[in-house]
Amino acid sequence: MESAKRRLAMLTGAMGGQGAGRRFFVGGNFKSNGTVEQIKNIIETLNKATLKENVEVVIAPPALYLLLARELIRPDIKVAAQNIFDKGPGAYTGEIAAQQLKDAGIDWVILGHSERRSIFGESDQFVASKTKAALDAGLSVILCCGESLEEREKGITTQVVTRQLGAVADLVQDWTNIVVAYEPVWAIGTGKVATTEQAQETHAEIRKWLEAAVSPEAAVKTRILYGGSVTEKNSAELAKQPDVDGFLVGGASLKPAFIDIINSAP
Repeated sequence: MESAKRRLAMLTGAMGGQGAGRRFFVGGNFKSNGTVEQIKNIIETLNKATLKENVEVVIAPPALYLLLARELIRPDIKVAAQNIFDKGPGAYTGEIAAQQLKDAGIDWVILGHSERRSIFGESDQFVASKTKAALDAGLSVILCCGESLEEREKGITTQVVTRQLGAVADLVQDWTNIVVAYEPVWAIGTGKVATTEQAQETHAEIRKWLEAAVSPEAAVKTRILYGGSVTEKNSAELAKQPDVDGFLVGGASLKPAFIDIINSAP
């Protein structure tokens, strides 16, 4: 009986991310920003910073600067690409294959970001196919999901995010190397932030879905990040939520305040 209660507490987040063995994670998505000089300056700032040892940190510069970042960044910070194609190397002009990233020493890739879905028309199935390709090549994936303001107001947030994640679950059974990033579309780059209660509620629903659709183990171990106008001013309060296991940071990752966000981990 006691073990059952303990498992339930872990699944619902009552024990918190650290108690469930989930290492806090902060990713910095530079998007299509930066020059050689600016990337060097950001990395120099990170290299000199004192960062909490219990936080896993990943930065995602534009593809042009991936190798520069990998060569200059301190070894405890990893580098992510912002996208891949779902096919291997071949006649796909302008695309990067997962195998090529792995060969270049890149460890992570961000997939399913709302900007890829909305601007470039990526479907749930295409994101799922890319996720499988990345995992098969040995990359780890930051898998994004999130709802629009209209969908939030209709009360279908859970249906939207679980539909997006469900497409991946149809192709991938092992989620060991997946980190989920919940990013409400209406809060990305707008300055609006989901309340701590909204973030926690959706994260808890995602964890509940993971238990049912993937496995109880995945529900306990999968880290769920919050993204959407995260700053050094709101990160500490968000980090206190039991099912918030870290952040995927956009614009603030280009600034020295990114260090404060990393160190806001509990």
